[in-house]
Amino acid sequence: MELFKKAKTIRLRSTKDKYMLADDDEETVFQDRDGSTEKAEWEVYLTGEHYIRFKSCYGKYLMASNTPFLQGVKGKKVVQTELKPDLDGSVNWEPERDGFQVRLKTYTGSFLRPNGGVPPWRNTITHDNPHRQKTKEKVLWDIEVVETLPSYRRNKSDSKLYCLLGTN
Repeated sequence: MELFKKAKTIRLRSTKDKYMLADDDEETVFQDRDGSTEKAEWEVYLTGEHYIRFKSCYGKYLMASNTPFLQGVKGKKVVQTELKPDLDGSVNWEPERDGFQVRLKTYTGSFLRPNGGVPPWRNTITHDNPHRQKTKEKVLWDIEVVETLPSYRRNKSDSKLYCLLGTN
């Protein structure tokens, strides 16, 4: 959680060096190698002691939906949505640190997962609960801080944080 406390805007990069982007349709999310676009930037909101929310450049929040990605497949869609009072915790993500990376866990215990392979999986993002060790490594994300909170002043004791987040 400490990785996000000073961040205002971040980029999420998968272990395959692809960034999570908000699609122009303002509903879906996908992966792309070009993380320099505004669509790759996500505002960070702390919600309580253990949870965060991500807001896209379209003003919508990253949500773990209950909709299956494909019929008969375990993974479920991750979408952008308006923040509504009737939403359960599906827009809240719990970061779990693993070395210099994080896993982002939903309120139901599944993880944000970048997918690869042939279509229809290529460059998609879903959420599910990995059971195999190799799959657990695939749900790790690098956090790149784009913008820190205005009240944050960098000093020598904070240089470790910048190193962990992959920025200089």
